[in-house]
Amino acid sequence: MDVKAEELAVLEKQSSDPELWNTPDKAQATLKLAATIREQIAAWESVSKQCDDLGEFYELSKSENDNELSAGIEKDIAELDTKVAEMELRKMLNEPDDAAPALFSINSGAGGTESQDWTQMLLRMYTMYFENEKIPFKILDVQEGDTAGIKGCTLELPNPYSYGMLRSEIGVHRLVRISPFDANARRHTSFAAVYMTPIYENAEVEINTADLRVDTYRSSGSGGQYINKTDSAVRITHTPTGIVVSCQTERSQIQNRETAMKMLRALLIQHYREEEEAARNERAAEKRKIEWGSQIRSYVLDDRRVKDSRTNYETSNTEAVLNGDIKPFIKAYLLSG
Repeated sequence: MDVKAEELAVLEKQSSDPELWNTPDKAQATLKLAATIREQIAAWESVSKQCDDLGEFYELSKSENDNELSAGIEKDIAELDTKVAEMELRKMLNEPDDAAPALFSINSGAGGTESQDWTQMLLRMYTMYFENEKIPFKILDVQEGDTAGIKGCTLELPNPYSYGMLRSEIGVHRLVRISPFDANARRHTSFAAVYMTPIYENAEVEINTADLRVDTYRSSGSGGQYINKTDSAVRITHTPTGIVVSCQTERSQIQNRETAMKMLRALLIQHYREEEEAARNERAAEKRKIEWGSQIRSYVLDDRRVKDSRTNYETSNTEAVLNGDIKPFIKAYLLSG
């Protein structure tokens, strides 16, 4: 907590500097991070005080042999245990990128319609999880599938620690089921990959406008209420790296372009970081790549089983998982570290 208090003091000093507000995005990021740390300190102080109070009540209940007071204390201890477990989970978010907001993307693998349908199922699963956990998100882009589902999508998770809380999901997700698209009702295996990019709102990257190709097109696809179906969608290609970003959910072409540029900055920073890592260690960048077949989690619907291959955590309630109940998998992964 002493380290957190020092970090908060630095951020509060930065936020009081008028020059910080010359860069609104950087100022907002500083305020967000300060608010998050302030909330962590307050939570610790609250739990610590509650623990002390319960200790006193416990001694009192023993001395007076008060069964009613003892029952109340047991209930309060159970609530305290839940709070401490959440704090323990947050404490595991200590990797360099964990405090960052993030871009969250899902892409279909080989398998055509099956894989694209699975990608849309994953999008539904994650958006239901975000809504249940009250995690802010915005769908920036959805690429429609050829006959069903989606080829891919990109979401923005603007809150601090979004990257840390969801990095457990990075990797290949494998679906095994009796295919609804197969007239012979055969078992099919499909793959989709989740990838995250931390958003470094305080970092700068030089982008030469001459290196950009900007295309506009009509928004379309399976994004439902998230897609603004006008001629305002924007796709930006960064020619030197081949990185392509697109946005079709904002109300105007200008807003879509601004959001696409924000996505491009985040991806370029990550790209250059990986290049630097590769220069120091030729295998470092390789570790970040997603390889088809090396799945992190399997969803076997006909056997009613979802299993994480890293933690061995599994459940038979496949319906609940596909309806967004993935927190146990996230907790098992973070606490295993």
